[in-house]
Amino acid sequence: MKNRSLTIMSATLMIAAAALVSCKSQNNKKNNDMSENESIVYFTKEISPESLVKIYKALGKEATGRVAVKISTGEAGNTNYLKPELIAGLVKEVNGTIVECNTAYLPSERFTSESHRKLVHEHGFDAIAPVDLMDEEGDMKIPVQDTTWLKYDIVGKHLANYDFMINLAHFKGHPMGGLGGVLKNQSIGVASASGKTYIHTAGSVENIDSLWEHAGNQDGFLESMAAAAQAVHEYLHGNVIYIDVMNNMSVDCDCVGYGAAEPAKIADMGILASLDPVALDQACVDKVFNLTPSEGNDNAPLIERINRQHGIHTIEHAEKIGLGSRSYKIVDLDAEAE
Repeated sequence: MKNRSLTIMSATLMIAAAALVSCKSQNNKKNNDMSENESIVYFTKEISPESLVKIYKALGKEATGRVAVKISTGEAGNTNYLKPELIAGLVKEVNGTIVECNTAYLPSERFTSESHRKLVHEHGFDAIAPVDLMDEEGDMKIPVQDTTWLKYDIVGKHLANYDFMINLAHFKGHPMGGLGGVLKNQSIGVASASGKTYIHTAGSVENIDSLWEHAGNQDGFLESMAAAAQAVHEYLHGNVIYIDVMNNMSVDCDCVGYGAAEPAKIADMGILASLDPVALDQACVDKVFNLTPSEGNDNAPLIERINRQHGIHTIEHAEKIGLGSRSYKIVDLDAEAE
């Protein structure tokens, strides 16, 4: 029976008003009144081997056990990927193994393990650490918490060999996802070829021969990336730290090779890191969107790419399913050093 008491109605209106005040904005601006829910994102403007180690240590979570360092090895003809000389210090600091998976598209030098290993050698990664193509001996299914589109996540079988992951991503644009940061690096990047197909088609098919026939559900694809990133995080019991390097930021991914990738039009911004992948990718997006353009430093193409592909939705959905928070606080390591 509906209660018409004025007292209860007044209380209800007060609660509703309070809820509206406390709601986070759904755009890129965060509500400063929600500091208790803010995740910490560390930042340094300096992009160097030393800064990578410094920001890793600032996180306060030691990489222990068998450590996987997940990177993109970069497609042939693409020069924007994170270079071995930049990441070597961090990889050695944690006694890590560089991990990657094969692609689900052609043309690609990373389509087969044989040609992928050749490219890994040409790009110099095997000179700084062991390199494990995690799906070289097959794949495996791991549980997903969010079953909106996926029944499971299909990852490289060798993921089972690791206790801890450093998700070391190159933040940039992406032809299909709009943007590529740690969420993409942990979803598409850790998935086998079948897993990539499964994510791209929002759970429709696993056979790579059918990928492009079922790849029209854009938001389903973006939400599937969020679910897969969460699956890997949970599989490793939260033993993951997240780093985005904001350099060489083209509108295209490092997977666009053979000289076809658009040149970077934004000046390098720095390195950001967090224990919260949602906050981290959101902070990177905000840095791009809040940049004041100047000659030789144009954020318009990357903003257009992110908006056109609804790229922010991966981050939105990752927050919705509980992987992290879009509210964050930046801790500037450069300011602390002064």
